[in-house]
Amino acid sequence: MTTLLWILIFVGTFCIMEFMAWFTHKYVMHGFLWHLHKDHHKKDHGSWWERNDLFFIFYAAVSIACFIGWQYYGFWAGLPIGLGIFAYGLTYFLVHDIFIHQRFKLFRNANNWYAKGIRRAHKMHHKHLDRQKGECFGMLFPPLKYFKK
Repeated sequence: MTTLLWILIFVGTFCIMEFMAWFTHKYVMHGFLWHLHKDHHKKDHGSWWERNDLFFIFYAAVSIACFIGWQYYGFWAGLPIGLGIFAYGLTYFLVHDIFIHQRFKLFRNANNWYAKGIRRAHKMHHKHLDRQKGECFGMLFPPLKYFKK
């Protein structure tokens, strides 16, 4: 295994996770598992924890399974895949939960073109309180129209 291949798998996994986030969000969260996701759109409780957070736990388990495959079963690609999933999850948490939804009061003053575009795209997604008629299901790479003034 070469270092270049390892890096390509890591970066490729990170990028594929944006597609997985979009797909899962559009067809699973706004589909048959809406009952777990709807409290993210319309908070119906006073808890900091949302049922929606279970999706994070699912992808964390997939990442851990990759690490286990690498460590105990000789699946060498498990390490860069697991790290790619982990890195995307961490990035998603920082952007979505901390920056956009301010679950922790950090990054409040970020105001560059990318931050504004991400906020606009997510605001458009959340304007729909039900599972139908949603838009902009991805996170890190929203459509370019949200970056225009």
